[in-house]
Amino acid sequence: MMQTLSVSELNAQIKSLLETTFVQVSVIGEVSNFTHHSSGHLYFTLKDKNSSLKCVMFRGNASKLKFRIEEGMELTLEGVINVYIPRGEYQLNCLNAYPNGLGSLFLAYEQLKEEYKTKGYFANKKPLPKFPKKVALLTSSTGAVLQDMLSIAKKRWNLIEFVLLNTLVQGDGAKENIAENIKIADTLGLDCIIIARGGGSFEDLWAFNEPLVIEAIYQTKTPIISAIGHEPDVVLSDFVADLRAPTPSAAMELLLPDQNEWLMRLDALQADLDKFLVRTLQVKMLELQRLREKLNQNPFFDKIIQLQIQCKQQGIFLTQIIEHRLSLCVLKLQTPSVQMHLSIQQKLVQFQTQLKVLKAQMESKNPENYQQEGYVCALSQGKKIKKLADLNLDSIIELQDKSAIIKAKVKEIFK
Repeated sequence: MMQTLSVSELNAQIKSLLETTFVQVSVIGEVSNFTHHSSGHLYFTLKDKNSSLKCVMFRGNASKLKFRIEEGMELTLEGVINVYIPRGEYQLNCLNAYPNGLGSLFLAYEQLKEEYKTKGYFANKKPLPKFPKKVALLTSSTGAVLQDMLSIAKKRWNLIEFVLLNTLVQGDGAKENIAENIKIADTLGLDCIIIARGGGSFEDLWAFNEPLVIEAIYQTKTPIISAIGHEPDVVLSDFVADLRAPTPSAAMELLLPDQNEWLMRLDALQADLDKFLVRTLQVKMLELQRLREKLNQNPFFDKIIQLQIQCKQQGIFLTQIIEHRLSLCVLKLQTPSVQMHLSIQQKLVQFQTQLKVLKAQMESKNPENYQQEGYVCALSQGKKIKKLADLNLDSIIELQDKSAIIKAKVKEIFK
């Protein structure tokens, strides 16, 4: 008798059969219904013209992809078959994915390039300094690249200081180290930053395509030169940096002025300056000669001498006039007019009359005149008595006139 199974039991047996049979699967098809979930998981359908297969790539595997899966992309997927028992559906659990026709790294490169170009990261280049004084080198301290760059710098321009930031340029941790050193260099007040490494495969140079590095370059305020690999090698940092140098050595040649060339320029400038000064002196000498000739043709110095003589004569004449007027004034002061004399006499008569009146008034108030008419002056203790009523009995008083002084004692007072 045939065994009767529940739906769940049947799906479980199918799951066991499929997952043990299709342990490792590689399948090719076109991506449709692509969803990048907020959890980081990828959900999509892989199809061809006759059939379709549900697929999932969990976050752990999706984070390892170098490129970005997009709608309509043709992929080769590697994974295992899983059965989702509650729905009785099977799907491909993708462990890895490869774009057909293009390498995954190259596809990722093209996708990132287009993304950052759209964002405007390749525009608005900062100018490089014409005569840099301090430059940061972000490269391996043990590589030949560093020595080549320093050697060229010594030949081209000695007036420069380098700050070396030892940097991982390949392998695990390279992108983090590059980005961190770029941020550090941007805080040092430098004139320029050079990111450099020697040649290598596309995979070896991949750290300079990483978004972490691209963002760090774009955010810097200091001008940056990207000098990665050999001339045919092109990475995304070349596009975002302010200048791409085909090689690290070329970066030095592009950044640093050539001291020999500038010495020759200075010599040429000195020669031009000498010629200019000689020409200027010659022109000025000719101008001076022309002015001297004009001076001889128009002797204005003689006119100046004549004017000086006239000025002296006018000064003498003016002095004579002033002296004459002063003499007249003195004469007038010495010989006053008759009218003035009469006026003075009238004033004197007035003053004499007023003086006589004042003398008469003064004589009328003279105490001696009163005494001649029988008046006496009464004193008490040497002081003039103003009121007799103020005296006391037995007070000693003095009575005096022009003829004598008498002392008396008050015996009786009548009020």
